[in-house]
This record gives sequence, structure tokens and C-alpha cells, in this order.
Amino acid sequence: MSGIIVDTTAYSAPAQETTADVSERMLELDEDDDLEVFSKGATLADGSLFSPSMPTSPASMINQFEEDTDEKDIFVTVDNPESHVTAIETFITYRVLTKTTRSEFDSCEYEVRRRYQDFFWLKGKLEEAHPTLIVHPLPEKFVMKGMVERFNEDFIDTRRKALHKFLNRIADHPILSCSEDFKIFLSAQAWELTSHKKQGPGFLTRMGDTVRAVAATVRGVKNRPDEFTAIQEYVDTFSQKITSLDKVAQRILKEQKEYLEELKECAPSYTLWSGSEEELVEPLKGVASSIDRCCSETEEQVNQLSENLIPALHEYVLCAETLKAVLRRRDNIQADLEAKGDTLANKKTEREADSKDLGFVLGSFLGKNPEEAKQQKQQRLDVEIEELKEEIDKLDDKMEFANNAMKGDWERWQRNMRGDIKAAFLCTAEKNVDYYEKCLAVWESFLLSQKSDLSMESSRDQPLALQEIAKDVTPQAT
Repeated sequence: MSGIIVDTTAYSAPAQETTADVSERMLELDEDDDLEVFSKGATLADGSLFSPSMPTSPASMINQFEEDTDEKDIFVTVDNPESHVTAIETFITYRVLTKTTRSEFDSCEYEVRRRYQDFFWLKGKLEEAHPTLIVHPLPEKFVMKGMVERFNEDFIDTRRKALHKFLNRIADHPILSCSEDFKIFLSAQAWELTSHKKQGPGFLTRMGDTVRAVAATVRGVKNRPDEFTAIQEYVDTFSQKITSLDKVAQRILKEQKEYLEELKECAPSYTLWSGSEEELVEPLKGVASSIDRCCSETEEQVNQLSENLIPALHEYVLCAETLKAVLRRRDNIQADLEAKGDTLANKKTEREADSKDLGFVLGSFLGKNPEEAKQQKQQRLDVEIEELKEEIDKLDDKMEFANNAMKGDWERWQRNMRGDIKAAFLCTAEKNVDYYEKCLAVWESFLLSQKSDLSMESSRDQPLALQEIAKDVTPQAT
């Protein structure tokens, strides 16, 4: 972290007022926006909105994945975090640098500053437009108790790396990277982005989507395709295993840190001891020196776990939650389709019912013509049935598109996951071998030095022993 504290006018709209004097006791952390290091809650409600920007042909999704090549035409970097202070909050913004050769961009380079809530908005828009594509998880919410005057630099750097990976996963995606919202996120100035964000659906619309999603979840699906049932089972098993590994790795890291602290306290004890043992000065100092060198190597080992293995495992714990949300959104679409199908079947049954229905009999008692009432009801049912058929046709297309989208993205996600996990394990294995070899070399060097000292003492003591023997033998010869 740069440690720079800047006035918020550098980030906000041109018309925003500056704060002349900010008292430290008035600082408060931004409740939801900037206390995150990876988010299980960073997804929208499991609603499923069909965006007009989505390809109309279900097969086009597969084609877009097949057209994905290794040629990268957009590069994004997240760096240079800055702390912004107002009278009521302190928050962090990150510089987002973009270089691209894409024709839809007006320039080939952009530099903007974004805070966490902007990343959260982008993720929500991508999930809204593409409910069955796998959007990489964001850093989760993490409240730092006691961190009021400033943010912890390690925490900020961990979050910066996660946000950097989030944007680059999107940039590498053949569909998500073409999103208009992604383009605006990378290129718009802060006040322009704020204006664009206000154009989204209102609170009541989002609440309605949430209610429909909950209703679809309660209904469930009747006949989920076998391939998606297999994906669901894989995700459940993967989630259990990766969560278990994450917990074990966290425990190992904690124990390694405790071991390091105790090791640091150990070396001075040997040094102090050497001051009271004249005959053991060199061995004790040698042990102290060896422990100091092992401390240095252990510290590197702890850093490796903190910066490589732990983030990789925890990232895919969150990915598992993202996958579950994607599967729920796919199931919600199918549940809507099945519910519409059931309603259509009921309407058809109602239309074909006996004309001597109680309603027609009652109508005749009220002075209505039974035939006229029957025709009116038939006409109403015909209109409703036609409307339902149109809705079902749209949902059929939406379902097919969603299935193709998820199948293509599922294969892509598996490739990325296996590459990331394998790289993290290989790096950990190499670092472990390097760590133990260095520690072994330290103690072998100590043992070698002690053996050479013993040899020298033995060679000095041998002439004295011969002299003593000679003295004992001489009187006997006389």
C-alpha cells in the first residue's frame, strides 16, 4: 500500500465538496464497501433475468467459447491503493490500468480509480446479464476490529491481488469481457460511473426478482438433466474437500506462526547461557546462530503459505459457493418453465371441461345465457393459453441458452481451477523442499564445526597424555 492519504475530491464527482479539517476521532470504516478480503455474499439474489444483450441463438454460446483463442487483446492491472478520508468514513480506492487494442474502446489506454463497491456493482451486473456464466468471486467481507485510523497494509495488498485476479478473469473470458458494463468500469471516470450505476433497476424491481427467486427455489425442479445433476454432485463434493483443505492449511499456518515466535525467543536464551558457561561458549553461540538462521527460513516459509497456498485454497472455497449460486439460477429458470407448463396444462383442462360446469349453471340462475358465458370463458382461456405458449417458447429458448452457457463455462472453470490448484501445490512443494534443505544445511554446518573443534582438542591433549605416560614409566626403568 502506498500509504498516501488524499482528499476525496480526487475520486468523486467534480461538484463534490472538500473537507477542510478532518478529526481522527471522527473516522469510521465504510460498513460494506471496503472491509472485504473475498465474498460469499457478493452475489445477487438467485433471480434470473433475461438480458436483451444476450445472444438470441443458444448455439451462439458454444461458438463463442470455441472462438476463444490464446491471443489476448486487453490487459488490466490493479495497483496503487490509496486511502481517502472524509468526516464520516475512510475508504480505499485502487488504480485500474487498462491497455487494449479493441475497436470498441475510444482509446488504447485508460487509468481510473475504483473502490470496492464499484467492483461489487460490476459483478452484480455481469451476473444479472449472464445468470449461468461463472463470474469469479470477489474478496469477502472482513471486519477489522480496532483498525480505525488506518488499514492494515497486508490486508490491503491481499485484497488488491484478489481484485486484480477478478478483473483479469473477466478480461480473459470470451463473453464477459465484451460486456458494456465491463467497458464502462474500465474506462469511465468516477462521476460517469456513478451516473451509470443509477440507471439500474430500482429497489422494488430487485425485491420482486428476489421473491420470484425464493419461490422458484421452494418449488424446486422436477426433471433436472443428468449432466447438471452430475455437476451439482461434483460441486458439493469439491466444496467439502476444498473447505477441509482450507481449514487444515489455516491451522498449519497458525501453528507455523506460533513455532516461529517461540523460535525467536529461543536463540537469545542460548546466547545468555553462553555467558555463564566458559567451557560451552562456542557450542552455545553456534546453536544460537543456527536457530537465528532457521528463523529467517521459517519466516519465508510462513510468508509463502500466506501469499500462495492459503489464498489459492480460500479462493476456490468461494468459487464453490459461486458455482452453487449459478446452479440455483439455472434451476430457477427451469422451475419457471415447469411452472408455466403446469399452468398451461391446467388451462387446457379447464377449457375442455364439461360445459355444464357449476359456474354456467349459476350464471343461468342469475339471468345470464349459459352459452354466452361459456363462449366468453372459452375466449378468455384461449387468450391466456396463447400468452402462456408464447411465454413458454421464450423460456424454452432461455433454458437452452442457459444450459449451453453453463456447460461451456463449466469446462473453462475446471481448466482454470486445475491449473491454479496444481500450480499452488507445486509451488508449496518446491518451497517446502527448499526450506528443509536450508535448515538441514544449517545444522549440518554446526555439527561439522563442532566435530572439527573436538578433533583439534583431541590433538592438543594427545602429547600431554604421552608425557604423563613417560613420567610414569621412567622410575620403573631406573
